[in-house]
Amino acid sequence: MSGNWTEQHIPDQHGRVAIVTGANTGLGFETARMLAERGATVVLAVRDIEKGRQAAARINGDVTVQALDLASLDSIRSAAADLRAAHPRIDLLINNAGVMYTPRQTTADGFEVQFGTNHLGHFAFTGLLLDRLLPVPGSRVVTVSSTGHRIRAAIHFDDLQWERSYGRIGAYGQSKLANLMFTYELQRRLASHGTTVAVAAHPGVSNTELIRNTPTALRLPVTWLAPLLTQRADMGALPTLRAATDPAVVGGQYYGPGNRGEIRGYPKLVTSSPDSHDQTVQQRLWTVSEELTGVTFPVSRAVHS
Repeated sequence: MSGNWTEQHIPDQHGRVAIVTGANTGLGFETARMLAERGATVVLAVRDIEKGRQAAARINGDVTVQALDLASLDSIRSAAADLRAAHPRIDLLINNAGVMYTPRQTTADGFEVQFGTNHLGHFAFTGLLLDRLLPVPGSRVVTVSSTGHRIRAAIHFDDLQWERSYGRIGAYGQSKLANLMFTYELQRRLASHGTTVAVAAHPGVSNTELIRNTPTALRLPVTWLAPLLTQRADMGALPTLRAATDPAVVGGQYYGPGNRGEIRGYPKLVTSSPDSHDQTVQQRLWTVSEELTGVTFPVSRAVHS
């Protein structure tokens, strides 16, 4: 494709059902807005129902709100049951919600909150909805990662919940690395079905509410430099939207901003860290994630070459 990929390149979405997690503000809101304006039936899957309703009122199109707290497996199961009842088919599942650089805390199920919300919550949610996507040609699971997957990032199988020593940057990096590993392993499991693909995206550095937990020493510099180093949420949402709607997208790809350093710019195909492609770790993470969440997927284990 020549030129920059913009909102105008989103194909017509009439007849498609899209679920967007964390869609009441920021990147998720812009993703939902643009899909709805292109004709999709959009579900805002959000923790705060009232904020979700306020967001839905600002979007032109067919938009509903679903309660979803990704930090609670009970909430995830309840939301999935509601969505399965309401939507016999799902075309797009966009795993956008996330928390970043939070102080040490745990989810309702005892998971470190960044790993529990960003990875395990979306892992479980996807697994519980996947059979609604599998029969739908062209359906996609898009999971939002971050350039943070390269920063102090590893999957700490010996201390996944950071109980021995907590570092908010490392914990975030682990969760975002896990998002990519989940995408790549899911794509291998989906490949034989020929209908649904798994794709990843990242927004660069976008000026959203996520930066509110930036460590104190960085907060003022980040605030001062934000106009120079960040982009608006509608631009930050474009890599996700391209991953979700561009007909040329192939499963297992990763999209991010096109400018140097992938901080800002129009979306293009980008690469993730070598660590993210370690299939042995991907497989182990998948198995551990199933054990922790109690959710298994209706796709068989991939055969590694």
